[in-house]
Amino acid sequence: MHKQQIAISIVCPFFNEEKMVDLFMKEITAVVNELNKPFEVVCVNDGSTDNTLAKLLQAKEDYPNMKIINFSRNFGKEAALTAGLDYAKGEMIIPIDADLQDPPELIKDFISYREKGYDVVVAKRVDRSTDSILKKTTAQLFYKLHNKIAQTKIPDNVGDYRLITRKVLNAMQELRENQRFMKGIFAWVGFKTATVEYKRNNRKAGKTSYNGWKLWNFALDGITSFSNIPLRIWLYIGTFISFLTFLYGSFIIARTLIWGVDVPGYASLLTVILFLGGIQLIGIGALGEYIGRIYMESKKRPLYIVEDEY
Repeated sequence: MHKQQIAISIVCPFFNEEKMVDLFMKEITAVVNELNKPFEVVCVNDGSTDNTLAKLLQAKEDYPNMKIINFSRNFGKEAALTAGLDYAKGEMIIPIDADLQDPPELIKDFISYREKGYDVVVAKRVDRSTDSILKKTTAQLFYKLHNKIAQTKIPDNVGDYRLITRKVLNAMQELRENQRFMKGIFAWVGFKTATVEYKRNNRKAGKTSYNGWKLWNFALDGITSFSNIPLRIWLYIGTFISFLTFLYGSFIIARTLIWGVDVPGYASLLTVILFLGGIQLIGIGALGEYIGRIYMESKKRPLYIVEDEY
């Protein structure tokens, strides 16, 4: 007797989400059971320091279709999501966060669009009232900046919550860069895409592990992963400053020839030196960001290390 093929894989990274494990499994399974399709829930414990792993193991006793991937340490959400996708066996794969701010009920809409022939179905947030003003503003700025300078466009207000087919996943698994920006990777592979709009919920329990610093670094990863404009722009800045310098130098020479030599101003000279020094340091910083990425990629380290699989 052949083992029944898995139709749906739910993939969820967990990091210090002990309060969400039981609620997450209850709500997810309630929704997916209504579809009458064989499914699995792939839970990736990303080096949690609380009782998340114990809660997951306890939940597995009640939900035998759970698969638990336990990392040797915290590798970050992008690596955890990658691991979940690597271990997923379903023909349709749905990544979702453990906080349930993205409503599981949308999975039914995902499946409906899949049956119409779409390979990717993304969930777009049309109401982010649950987010702070600062987070909403910075998110909007990031999407606008990224899509302005990157060749690969990311849909506004679309996160990791989506449905992808096995065909899409196989294409994504060809992209094994170490510095990962999953939203960009999802968008880069393309395929026929549908969009489902929804209102984001409040977190059901626990608290987010993301802070301003992590979001800033996340934004840098996104921009530098899919655009070299931050490097190219310094060519134009340098050319512009050199042109201004040439004009100013020509003016000084002409003034000296006509009116003679005057005593240069100390304040203006110091200002110019500091300005150019600052410009150079910023340029070196942008260059260093890309060199650092090249350095990390050259090591060929694994994206994650799995300690146990349950």
